[in-house]
Amino acid sequence: MKYYIDFINSKNLSNNELAKSLNCSIQEAKILQYMSKALLNNQNNFLVTNIIENTFNAKGSESTKYLKYIKSLLNLEYISLANETHNDIMLLELLNAYISLSQSFLRILENGKVGFDLPTITAYKDDFDYIKDEFLKISLLQKLAFLRRSEKNNSKIYTETHSNLISIINCITKRLEITHKKLNITSFLKSYNLNKEEQIVFFALLKEEYYAQNERMREMGALLELISDDEYPKISNRYIFDEKSPLIENGLIDYEEDFLGFGGINRSFYIPANILQKIMQKTPRKSQKTLLDSMIKNQDIFELIVPKEHIENIILPSKTKETLDLLIQQLDTQVINRLKKWGIKDSKKGIDAKIIFYGYPGTGKTITAYALSNALKKPILSLDCSKILSMWVGESEKNVRKIFDTYKSITRDIKKDAILLLDEADQFLSQRSTLGNSSVDKMYNQMQNIFLEQIEKFDGILIATTNLLDNIDQAFSRRFSYKIEFLKPNFEQRIEIWKKLLPKDAVYEKGFNVDKLAVFETTGGQIKIIIKNTAYKVATKNKPIFSLEDFIAEIKKEMDSSFDGSKSLGFLK
Repeated sequence: MKYYIDFINSKNLSNNELAKSLNCSIQEAKILQYMSKALLNNQNNFLVTNIIENTFNAKGSESTKYLKYIKSLLNLEYISLANETHNDIMLLELLNAYISLSQSFLRILENGKVGFDLPTITAYKDDFDYIKDEFLKISLLQKLAFLRRSEKNNSKIYTETHSNLISIINCITKRLEITHKKLNITSFLKSYNLNKEEQIVFFALLKEEYYAQNERMREMGALLELISDDEYPKISNRYIFDEKSPLIENGLIDYEEDFLGFGGINRSFYIPANILQKIMQKTPRKSQKTLLDSMIKNQDIFELIVPKEHIENIILPSKTKETLDLLIQQLDTQVINRLKKWGIKDSKKGIDAKIIFYGYPGTGKTITAYALSNALKKPILSLDCSKILSMWVGESEKNVRKIFDTYKSITRDIKKDAILLLDEADQFLSQRSTLGNSSVDKMYNQMQNIFLEQIEKFDGILIATTNLLDNIDQAFSRRFSYKIEFLKPNFEQRIEIWKKLLPKDAVYEKGFNVDKLAVFETTGGQIKIIIKNTAYKVATKNKPIFSLEDFIAEIKKEMDSSFDGSKSLGFLK
């Protein structure tokens, strides 16, 4: 650790040997030094604005001139975006982004040098010895793919990376030639006669099963970038992901489908468990998502949500947005460590917060909970309170405890915290009956008492959504440390929502003006439904052109049937 200690303690980075070898500016080296030093305080993720303020003492508009150094470090792959799947991001988007030191930079800190270490040319000892070389090859292919799409494609780094790729490919070939021991994985794959591109896709997915570092690597676009140097090969290589391709037809890989808005489908690929068992001599380390999926199937309480929404894309009133930004900062590891140091927070506990989102239906409470979990890099275990409450007559005590016991069981087994989302929790949190004469009143009060007790004891992040804060029992209200209101969008915000949700590839009538739709006082959830209903209507026309008249007709229908807010509407869900 000599190089690491010397680097973080250096008062003159221009003379530090490791800093000089990084091929970056002094300002960039200072950022890396600050982040490296923070590792000693158990901090891994950093808000960019906090880094700039602490490193250069710059705030507000002054901080924007330092964003180019963050972007440069992303291009060098010394840091990575903590809440993004790739590094293609605009400078201003970086302001509220979280970053972390990359594995490659941590390796530099430990070894004290920048460079590529080619494995020794010896016979492979076992399957995993061989797989490590294949994973190294995939890492180099990922770096080349990133450099190809990077705004500042460094030709020198690209040439070096490509040379390293050729070296590792030759190394694998030579090591296999002198390996006389049978390798299970090579024998298995040989029987399917996979070509070079198909093998790359297989090992890329195998790498993700092992390390679960980049969910984007499961998507077809990211996998195509590994095996294609330009657009034409991307088109020709798409056959690998067809139903009749060797990989899919033989069951070597499979996929899950997520349905996007207006008919779009996103496929996420993975290697089935039975194939993993066949090719590995021991049970592989499963990704958190795989473990969560298997556990969710064995219970009937929670829905697993692995959100992709980003907080900066949610259209909310500025006051609400400011409160959320402050909340995210207060849940930052560095802040938590300060609270522990001051004795405000139990040092044995991780991040914990009890949050309530309240406001009119369709104003973005649930989608904001998803975006918050994405910012914190935690999955959501979602409980739809409105759907399950009616099932509990006569078994309230048993079933309320079952919610929290099941949550604890899942998070304990996956060794990872998840956010507990109590969606539409109005009935759970509403004021208790003071009469308590009927058996229903007694059952309801008993259920709420147990629920109150469980919330009090809960460790972790809990988010409850409700339509009306005034109806919440004061005993419950006191248990929530954050209460965030969601208001109906104003005219300017409705314009933003309309523009965000309108179909991008559709044809609109001449003179189409979103402002004329935004005059109607609708929520984000209503706008989403209106657009969907209008799209179904327009799609049946011989000339499918969207008109203001079509939208206004659906707006009036939606507003007439909203039942004064009792209708539950999601927003961007």
